[in-house]
Amino acid sequence: MSDFPDRTGPRLEADPAWVGNLYERLAEDDEGRVCEAISDEACRVVPGNFLRTLVANTLTSIGDRIASAKTTLPWLLGHLGAPIWCLSLLVPIRESGSMLPQMVIGAAVRRRAVRKWVWVSGSLLQGASLAAIGFVALTLEGLAAGVAVLLLLTLFSLARGACSVSYKDVLGKTIPKTRRGRLSGWIGAVAGLGAMATGAGFGLLPAEVPAWVYSALLFGAAGLWVLAALAYARIIEYPGATEGGANGFREGLGKLALLRDDVPFRRFVIGRALAMGSGLAAPFYVALARDDLGSAAALLGIFIAVEGLAGLVSAPVWGRWADRSSRMVFGVACALAGVLSCGVAVWSWLDLPAEAARWFYPLAFFGLGIAHAGVRLGRKTYLVDMAEGNQRTDYVAVSNTVIGALLLGSGLVGAAAAAFSVEAAIVILGLSGLVGAGLSLRWKEVGGSKA
Repeated sequence: MSDFPDRTGPRLEADPAWVGNLYERLAEDDEGRVCEAISDEACRVVPGNFLRTLVANTLTSIGDRIASAKTTLPWLLGHLGAPIWCLSLLVPIRESGSMLPQMVIGAAVRRRAVRKWVWVSGSLLQGASLAAIGFVALTLEGLAAGVAVLLLLTLFSLARGACSVSYKDVLGKTIPKTRRGRLSGWIGAVAGLGAMATGAGFGLLPAEVPAWVYSALLFGAAGLWVLAALAYARIIEYPGATEGGANGFREGLGKLALLRDDVPFRRFVIGRALAMGSGLAAPFYVALARDDLGSAAALLGIFIAVEGLAGLVSAPVWGRWADRSSRMVFGVACALAGVLSCGVAVWSWLDLPAEAARWFYPLAFFGLGIAHAGVRLGRKTYLVDMAEGNQRTDYVAVSNTVIGALLLGSGLVGAAAAAFSVEAAIVILGLSGLVGAGLSLRWKEVGGSKA
């Protein structure tokens, strides 16, 4: 590959030959460069950008496992004696806080011709937030610790939202349409290895650990985000369009009209909303398993490792399939999650022997991990492929904002259903997934070539 000037900064040296060779193996791009929906100049630097994106997002994915709002942070707040209501707000803040402001964030991102620096800044801010939470673990207790963690998690979540909007836009400018799913697949696979190691580590922890152990985990996760920012900063991104980024809040809210006027996009958002159960059902699986098998800490480690294994074995397959038809990947994975959830609920109602439950719940969680990986990869690839230019940023911002609001509502509904019956909550999530799978059949096909 010859030298090529990067208009975002100084002239960069050509990537070494091994970069191109590794890219060809990972992306299966040995039949000549396939550059659909990106510029000719961006096409010439695809191999290096592919690998830099892979490294950066793998590091943050592993960090997400270590600093999970479903595992590490609840354990930390419990250890510090924070009120129970603080624990109940962790997941809603972690997920919704990164989605709700994205229409406004999207308008700000559009004002920038080069958008990778939004991701870099957001990654550094996430790392700083996690490091601060680690410091809280060493210095505060009770209500003060709980409030501090929630405030820092809010900051983390907002930074994550900026990364989400800018990432999909940079991805659309730097990676060919028929290689984006494979990139996401490899990110999921490598991150799965990290999750397996993390799960094994959790499984080895005793029931009670000192606060410095949680701090060390959070400091380690923060370091991963810093390394990710360094890797992402080396992506070669050429300036893009900046039209329509001037009015921030007003323009962001105005983009909600897409849900009324753009039928394919509206169908996508409805399907994505119905598919939320593939992620929301996981804590209920763990709750049922804990009730039947006990030893929550060790069992949690098993589930983290099993989820990582699911991503490792399934993400590359989902990714290659998504490059052919991301719509089908989403639909099949969504249906799988729905069937599994209904099956788990029936199993629990039957109250079968604990000996059988020892293999059933980890196996079901493994299946849910496979399904959730497919749902995430399918809808991400579909969203990036269905739009071009600034339309992509608008789609990401509007869909994430709507889903963020629905997550809060579904969380309340799920909590009410779970108070009555955990199995009932799982069935509701499973049935919604099946409906979402059916609706995805009405999505238009946006996949690339069969390459």
